[in-house]
Amino acid sequence: MAIHVVLVHPEIHWNTGNAGRTCLAAGATLHLIEPLGFSLDEREVKRAGLDYWEHVDLRVWPNWAAFQGELPSLGEPFFFSTKATRLLWDAPLGAASDVVLVFGRETGGLPADLHERYHDRFVGMPILSPRVRSLNLSSSVAVAVYETLRQRGTAQ
Repeated sequence: MAIHVVLVHPEIHWNTGNAGRTCLAAGATLHLIEPLGFSLDEREVKRAGLDYWEHVDLRVWPNWAAFQGELPSLGEPFFFSTKATRLLWDAPLGAASDVVLVFGRETGGLPADLHERYHDRFVGMPILSPRVRSLNLSSSVAVAVYETLRQRGTAQ
């Protein structure tokens, strides 16, 4: 029952480090789709992941096309966007044996072609204030990963 977290063109090293720590805590694999807005050698990435970064199950892909070729073998995909009409609570994140949670870059989300190709696979998180455009990327990853675990009834 694998969980895969995919960050497409992440721009902020702190968010990637924090997402990596969440993945490690939940037993998930972190996939990064290049180009990245930072170097993985930056101490800030490692600092955000603290001393856990070396233990993160990390896979880096040169582009979306390379990753997409592998996507069917990884699990059932769900794409996260503020433009989604279905909330993550209503998506069967825990139903699939393997799940792939896909997130876009901090400043622009996922590319339009992914919205078109996977429109029925998009989910969002409730944002009740009209003053908030979106949630922080690493916070969104944590919410989605732990909602998946909750739906699976995973407890430690």
